Amino acid sequence: MKIVVCVKHVPDTAEADVVITPDKKGIKKEGLAFGINEWDEYAVEEAILMKEKYGGEVVAITIGGKESEDTLRRCLAKGADRAIRIEDPALEGSDAYALAKVLCAVIKGMEYDIIFTGAQAGDDGFGQVGQTLAELLGIPHAALVTKVEPQDGKAKVHRELEGGLEEVLEIQLPAVLAVQTGINEPRYVSIMGIRKAKKKELKVLSLSDIGLSPDEVGEKGSLLTLEELYIPPVEKMAEILTGAPDETATKLAGILDERGLIPK
Repeated sequence: MKIVVCVKHVPDTAEADVVITPDKKGIKKEGLAFGINEWDEYAVEEAILMKEKYGGEVVAITIGGKESEDTLRRCLAKGADRAIRIEDPALEGSDAYALAKVLCAVIKGMEYDIIFTGAQAGDDGFGQVGQTLAELLGIPHAALVTKVEPQDGKAKVHRELEGGLEEVLEIQLPAVLAVQTGINEPRYVSIMGIRKAKKKELKVLSLSDIGLSPDEVGEKGSLLTLEELYIPPVEKMAEILTGAPDETATKLAGILDERGLIPK
């Protein structure tokens, strides 16, 4: 089974103070730790699990600068067979559609049964690249995937829906599957894996290598333009009710009644 997995190198902002750049188009990266996108970590693991079960090859692809090779090396150390990085100054300002065009240009000439992506990225949270890539390639797709069972040119796919519901469907391969966290248990990178990763192929491509022009990416080739990033202001603080249960219940009832939230 031939599998492609698309990954993204993102900053870890969970415990960091995020500072917006003066142009209000990005965040200051100094002092931030970077690594593989959380959802993509599960996508990589699912790809490797399938290779171990069915045989074949796993190719990891990312779009980014030299620093994003750390994420690709992590994929290779876990068990991916080779990796591809696409870098070009013209990619600055690309939205999900433009990035999907780049991935499509790289992947369309490859042999593949499944393309895995994460359900979304931790830096922008758009959740659009996987579905857009599938449409550009003209193949089926499913998002928020929590289980995959390949069978005779098709795959039985479980999807997470709102309200704790689950959808089970049959999808024709090849297909793009955007996986949800929790689909598996990502493995740790072993010392042996790190050593083997150094010997595996990591190819770097530019836009000209994949047949795209600068006008097809960046802000010119995007459907969305980032106008401004800002940190939402804190408008109201939470009110903590203290005292005995009966006392706090009375206070809460009074607040709800005052705000018209208790039917008369």
